[in-house]
Amino acid sequence: MHMEKSLYNIRYLDELSDKKTIIHNIHPLAKVLTTIIYLIIVVSFSKYEISGLLPLILYPMILMILADIKIMLIIKRILVVLPFGIGVGIFNPLLDHTRILIIGNISISGGWISFVSILIKCILTVTASLILIATTGMNKIALVLRVLKVPKLFVMQLLLTYRYITVLIEEVTRITRAYSVRSSSQKGIKFKDCGCLIGQLLIRTIDRAERIYISMCCRGFESDYNIGNNLKMKLNDYLHTVSWIIFFIIIRCFNIPKLISLIMTGVIKCYI
Repeated sequence: MHMEKSLYNIRYLDELSDKKTIIHNIHPLAKVLTTIIYLIIVVSFSKYEISGLLPLILYPMILMILADIKIMLIIKRILVVLPFGIGVGIFNPLLDHTRILIIGNISISGGWISFVSILIKCILTVTASLILIATTGMNKIALVLRVLKVPKLFVMQLLLTYRYITVLIEEVTRITRAYSVRSSSQKGIKFKDCGCLIGQLLIRTIDRAERIYISMCCRGFESDYNIGNNLKMKLNDYLHTVSWIIFFIIIRCFNIPKLISLIMTGVIKCYI
């Protein structure tokens, strides 16, 4: 049941791309370019930058609202990836003891600042990527990659992996179900049986892949996917891309939270 649920979750994001909202109707090329620039801007911040990253949260929040995507749907998938971000920065507090911030009697080292910065960057980049899939779909993303002159081999591998990873999960489900039926008195899989089951999975995967490839060739597959037509961008698509790019550049060039705090501090002093 857990594997079948995982199979459903893999496809669910792609199914959301069939909605008809303002964001879904934006040209795929505009959304892909905007997301790529957003990712570049996010990772371009220094390792000690936290406040400058905070305004970039507006981009995924606005897209989720306009695209009618539930926030819990994104949070559940972020939690799966978050341990990798924690693993990348977990040793920063131990290696970097430079004092960056002092709050009262508490001094915060650069290691903790960089660790939090890595987590924020991880959350922002993963969220933007998930929203792109949920509002565009893998087929349209592949179409845009071909328009951007990405080699056909990489695009085809991306589509095949995404489309047929469900086949691998189905094979794993069959093997584990058969194992549980033959050993109903125990829970899980014994360690000594793991090697045998992995070998069976490898053999069945290769056999299934050959059958899939033969069936694809019988249907006219010639090492490329017919993934649709390249639609022309409209005025709304250009406005979407340009407006967000301008917003990203402003956020990158100016630390908005610091500017707001300075303005508020000045106003309060003048008022006093």
